[in-house]
Amino acid sequence: MNALVALCHFCELHGPRTLFCTEAVHPPSPSPPQPGPVIPGDRDREADREGEGLTMRANSSATQRADMCEGCRSLPASHPGFVSVDSETGIRYLSHQHPRQQQLFSVVRQACVRSLSCEVCPGREGPIFFGDEQHGFVFSHTFFIKDSLARGFQRWYSIVVVAMDRIYLINSWPFLLRHLRLTIQSLQNTALKVFDSEQCVCPQRAVRMNSAFSPAVFPHQRSGNAARSLTSLTQHPNLWASLHSSFSWLLKACGSRLTEKLLEGAPTEDTLVLIERQTEQEEEMSGWDGAEGGGSNPQPSQSESVQAKDFQFDDGRQEDLLGPKFKSLRHLRQVLGASDFRQLAWHVLMGNQVIWRGADPGLIQSAFNVLKALLPVGCVRAVPYSPHYEEAYRCNFLGLSPDVPIPAHVSSSEFSMLVDVLNVERGCVNPVSDDDILSLYQFNISSANTQPTDKGPTLLNKIEVALSNGNLSVEVVSLCLLCLKEEWMNKVKVLFKFSKVDGRGKEDTQKVLALLGATGPGEEDNVRLLKFWMTGLSKLYKSHLMTAVRGGERTLSHPT
Repeated sequence: MNALVALCHFCELHGPRTLFCTEAVHPPSPSPPQPGPVIPGDRDREADREGEGLTMRANSSATQRADMCEGCRSLPASHPGFVSVDSETGIRYLSHQHPRQQQLFSVVRQACVRSLSCEVCPGREGPIFFGDEQHGFVFSHTFFIKDSLARGFQRWYSIVVVAMDRIYLINSWPFLLRHLRLTIQSLQNTALKVFDSEQCVCPQRAVRMNSAFSPAVFPHQRSGNAARSLTSLTQHPNLWASLHSSFSWLLKACGSRLTEKLLEGAPTEDTLVLIERQTEQEEEMSGWDGAEGGGSNPQPSQSESVQAKDFQFDDGRQEDLLGPKFKSLRHLRQVLGASDFRQLAWHVLMGNQVIWRGADPGLIQSAFNVLKALLPVGCVRAVPYSPHYEEAYRCNFLGLSPDVPIPAHVSSSEFSMLVDVLNVERGCVNPVSDDDILSLYQFNISSANTQPTDKGPTLLNKIEVALSNGNLSVEVVSLCLLCLKEEWMNKVKVLFKFSKVDGRGKEDTQKVLALLGATGPGEEDNVRLLKFWMTGLSKLYKSHLMTAVRGGERTLSHPT
């Protein structure tokens, strides 16, 4: 991560000061050799310039050293600093009291002053974001450390993360907040123990109340120790080495958690929905971690926590499932048979609740994993395996243990489908391959739906053609399914814009359906599919359309 982490302190004598700073130094890119003779000593001088950074700022001037008290100093001027090298990338993480470059020194100095003066949150303790393009952007978290000799029995500190990339720093807010609070809480807890032990020996509150107070001599009334170092407050012998490890890991982890990907064209709706869900989960975790007050934090119920995950299996987790499992849609079709598979896929595409009940959760999860490929990501709401029934508004994929009863209103509903997975009793004891699912299980499919499923929707007809074509590999079928979903998601976008945003009538909507190729045989199923898939559109797309429409209305109502 191209950023810098610094620990800052508000000194009672000298104001805001930088105590400790960790920066990432990337290895230089190899440059082509320059023609001409190599002058001896050039390489040595370059190495000297590269290595002088740690102590350059600490040894800059005698005047600066004279302005530093014990509370303003972390490492002595003769200390070489701390260095950690990432063996994978070659990046070096350097820590000292000040940055190694003059430009960075000015940026960090300004961030330090602003974080401990004007840029603070209510209560003077907590996170805040500020900055500009010229001086960089800063994520700052201010906090107090207990000190029995300080004014108010506490000292003011801040940890700042300085970067030039505003978007990256804002996106990293939940991650930085969560891990910086762990570091801050560790410092505060350690200092609190020292504070309590000192108060037991000599209670400073009683001493100050019984002595004459004079602002001019107040620092001297505390045995001349107006500024105590953070090492003295925490009694931590390896404090700065520990902070170096913490800050170095923070820079490395924060840089590797978000990566840039080359997208050929605009991101798909599935990509937008996944980004929104990841952001919501990070904000929710940050909200739980940052909840303050006397009351206890409310913990989500089991069903809510399962819903938060939204059951999005990836290919890696599919391979981790033990025992027999469905490998693809074609494999599922071969096991269930063409007729039962079409009935199952029809219910999935229509948005009906599909319930699998059996004793093997791995098999049920693998079935959901391949069936979710039929739907956009935003339409998948699943509970993989539950000890009790969950209502249809919570999930459209539900796995149940074999002893869970199905409510009467569900079994009699045409908007649900039940797949019972029964163990097959085998007389022989010969081992059976996990791939031979039919020799291990029997599948009973039941539904109260009486509507024929052989006409539509058009998407299902095309999917069955691809699955039944033995000349197409599983990989080709997956790409074909992806293209079909994108085609129908584009139709969903047009219908959403036309019917929901513009508010057109039924007659105009029918013309649009004909234009989209959704009329004719299976028209009713096509319309149901399009309406269900509207629920899978991303919030970003919906808000973008509404904003564009409102902006157009304002333009028409106020012509220039």
